[in-house]
Amino acid sequence: MQKPNALKTGDSVMIIAPSSPPNIENVMKMKLKIEQAGLNVLIGKGVTEKRGYLAGSDANRVSDLHDAFSDSEVKAVLCATGGYGSGRLLQDIDFELIKNNPKIFWGYSDITALHIALQQKANLVTFHGPMMQECGVDTVPPKTLASFKQLLEPLSLTFTASEVDTYPAFSHSVTAPMTGGNLTVLTSTIGTPYEVDTKGKILFIEDIQEEPYRIDRMINQLRLANKLQECKGIILGNFNDCGPKKRQNSLTIADIVNDLIVPLGLPVLSGFLIGHCSPNYGVPFGVPVTMNGADQSISFEPGIQMKECRPQK
Repeated sequence: MQKPNALKTGDSVMIIAPSSPPNIENVMKMKLKIEQAGLNVLIGKGVTEKRGYLAGSDANRVSDLHDAFSDSEVKAVLCATGGYGSGRLLQDIDFELIKNNPKIFWGYSDITALHIALQQKANLVTFHGPMMQECGVDTVPPKTLASFKQLLEPLSLTFTASEVDTYPAFSHSVTAPMTGGNLTVLTSTIGTPYEVDTKGKILFIEDIQEEPYRIDRMINQLRLANKLQECKGIILGNFNDCGPKKRQNSLTIADIVNDLIVPLGLPVLSGFLIGHCSPNYGVPFGVPVTMNGADQSISFEPGIQMKECRPQK
């Protein structure tokens, strides 16, 4: 896996909208914050375009992605918001272009489709992190914004589970690359050339506003597709507003995990503020992460590298 280079003062970054149209005002507020931190900001065409629930045409959105990775001045590609639409771009992406121009790629939610594809088709370490739209709001928690520090210097991140005694304890540790993301988007890749590869990896899942029976259906689909059996462990992020609505007689998320995942003998850790939550901590995908059962923590290897300065000949 290729780690992108760290950002430094004076670098340029590009904000793109591969999915739905963002709140322009909040994106521009985040643009100002980034510029105040010493970086230059470019804005992709799709950020200001609308086509129904999409940020402009598929052609323009994939063009923004290609422009960002082909421009040698751009050092990071930051997603404006999620929603829906990134999966529509997959068959038109030039993965060789991205593989040959590795750089920071940051976003989450619907961006999960791009995370999986860039990891598996371009061997690129990517970042599951808060969107420009949510970071631009005046009430964004400082801890959410602090996640961007990992793009400036190699940081090893450690988080402790807030949920304990929910799933069987394990005393050993497991280390493997992490993949995954939004559960709804993950399951939408099954049966396609871009389906998530979980073999020998730690699988991270999170979601928002999905009733438990829907979470059950999607986890069961991963199980039937052998995606759970192939992985080395499961990390559960935030499941925001995923309580019962249509069906009041319901299982809980914990019931579902105990029914469908725990019998597979996989280590499970849960209760991490990663995903649709506030604060929302950014983490690297594709680097080794260690699940430590003894202290109920997860630890990530840095997702970026410092650029080597080679003397001119």
